[in-house]
Amino acid sequence: MMKEKTEVILDDADRQILNLLAQNARLQWQEIGEKVHLTGQGVRNRINRLEKAGVLKGYTIQIDHKKLGKRMTVFVAVFMKTINHKEFIQFVQQCESVTEAHKTGGEACYLLKVCAESEIQLTQILDEVQKYGNYKVSLSLKQLKGNI
Repeated sequence: MMKEKTEVILDDADRQILNLLAQNARLQWQEIGEKVHLTGQGVRNRINRLEKAGVLKGYTIQIDHKKLGKRMTVFVAVFMKTINHKEFIQFVQQCESVTEAHKTGGEACYLLKVCAESEIQLTQILDEVQKYGNYKVSLSLKQLKGNI
C-alpha cells in the first residue's frame, strides 16, 4: 500500500515568501526578509524547509512568447480516439509550441496550451493532434493571471 504524503502547514510568512519567489525567484534572502520581517538566515531556513518538504520544487523563468513571435495562445482540449496514449504524450513532449499539457478528467482526455507563431503553424499542430483524436480549440484573448 502506498503511503500518503503529509500535508505541509504554512504560516503567513511562508506564504509571503512563496508569493515573493513566485514573482521573482532571483530575490536575495535579505531582500525577502525585509519584506516579511525576518532575517536573511530566517528566510533561508524557511526556504530550505519548503524545499525539503517538496513545496518548492524548483526555480524557473517566465518567457513572454509574444516577444518571441508566438502571437497566438490557444487551449486545445483533446478527445482521444486511440488507446495509444504513449505516442501522443511523446508528440506533446517533443512539440516546442506546446507549453503546457495536462491529463484531465471530464469530457476531454488532455488539455494543451499551445503558443503558435501563425494560423499555419497552429493548423500543422492540430493536424498532428488529429492523428490521435478529436479536439476543441479555445483562443486566449487576454491572460488575466498566471505565468507569462
